[in-house]
Amino acid sequence: MDDLRQWLALASVPGMDLPRYQRLIQSIPFSEFFSASPAQLQSYGLTELQSQMLLAPQHQRIDAALRWLEQSPDRHFISCLDSRYPPLLKQIKQPPLALFVEGQPDVLSKPAVAMVGSREPTPTGRQIAFDFAAELCRAGFSIVSGLARGIDGCAHQGALSAHGCTIAVLGNGLSHIYPKQHAKLTAQVRESGALVSEYLPDEAPRTMFFPLRNRIVVGLSLGTLVVEAAEKSGSLISANYAAEYSREVFAVPGSIFNPLAAGCHQLILQGAKLTRSVADIIEELAIFLPAKPSKQMLRKNNCQQGLFEHSLLANVGDEATAIDVIASRAGMPIADVTIMLLELELSGEVAVVPGGYIRVRRA
Repeated sequence: MDDLRQWLALASVPGMDLPRYQRLIQSIPFSEFFSASPAQLQSYGLTELQSQMLLAPQHQRIDAALRWLEQSPDRHFISCLDSRYPPLLKQIKQPPLALFVEGQPDVLSKPAVAMVGSREPTPTGRQIAFDFAAELCRAGFSIVSGLARGIDGCAHQGALSAHGCTIAVLGNGLSHIYPKQHAKLTAQVRESGALVSEYLPDEAPRTMFFPLRNRIVVGLSLGTLVVEAAEKSGSLISANYAAEYSREVFAVPGSIFNPLAAGCHQLILQGAKLTRSVADIIEELAIFLPAKPSKQMLRKNNCQQGLFEHSLLANVGDEATAIDVIASRAGMPIADVTIMLLELELSGEVAVVPGGYIRVRRA
């Protein structure tokens, strides 16, 4: 086998990540991987199944992967030895051996923020994800997510709306579009950024792959923002990965009556940064941007936040007022209004009642 076929054969072995490869290469030369005995390979840390698959490569799948790569100059195979392999990703505990990329491979090494959350978010959650992604792109970050329904899709769409760069990490091979409803979005992400997978292109979606791909979503990113997550949401897996990799964790708070806020509140209690606006994220990660926002700009944003809250409070009366009505009166996006109302609720300025919010009058 030539070099690329050997790498594809390695990539087709389940669980063959960078640490396993490193243990192998420290024991025998790369050229001997495919001629060693099963006992030898197992002594170097491979399982019995991995040894069998390495010594009996799936040539049909390898041929299919080669054809996939040859069909477009925008398709890439990036091994852990390739200079294009993202440096941040190499720092996690189980980095993938290689990546299949469709789009622009250079975007994988640019400053990025991961965005994750519920697959069944509220309209407010969708708006927050969309708006935050757009603003982060305007600030100079790429957006990384998993192309799933809900918050993932909204984050990708928000990035695209700002003509920003977005990266989708898939839990299947790149020959498959999943979910099918995101076929158009998949094409747009491919054009503006990159589609990424650690699996051979013909690998179909499998439930077990999705939690694993979360480590790549987080590994490509400087920080992870969680927008709407239930107490046992899969998004918390991403947040746990981020904490484990010493990356920043951000969580958008919500109403105590919203079950999709419970996971975010849990993260905040565990040390995640309570995130009221994009400025909260930029403040932590600006050092990684080529053009860093000035302290004066950040102070201005904080000052504006206070003025907006004051203006918002003026539009909440003694009778229950729905959040969309408050936003319309104040002339502000619902996403911003939601977070500011939570702040006002925590400070005792407003209260949640059936039908919306009321102002708390102090004696």
